[in-house]
Amino acid sequence: MVEREITVKNKTGIHSRPASELVKKCSNFKSNVVIKTDDKKINAKSILNVLSAGIVQGTKITLCTEGEDEVEALEGISNFINNLID
Repeated sequence: MVEREITVKNKTGIHSRPASELVKKCSNFKSNVVIKTDDKKINAKSILNVLSAGIVQGTKITLCTEGEDEVEALEGISNFINNLID
């Protein structure tokens, strides 16, 4: 398992459109993808889980990937979140 802490920069956070794109991105990888916030562990391949997390601008999350393509998944998903612009 590999993980990285990220601060969400997108001014509207991860709302419906970015959440949908994030789930699509995560689903392209074989690895399990989990987003940890202060009090939650979220399956990043589930749109309902991502939306219910209420991730807003400035939220510090820990992105965790585990599986055969975990490093590639971590890099790709981290870059996606860091480059979200609304």
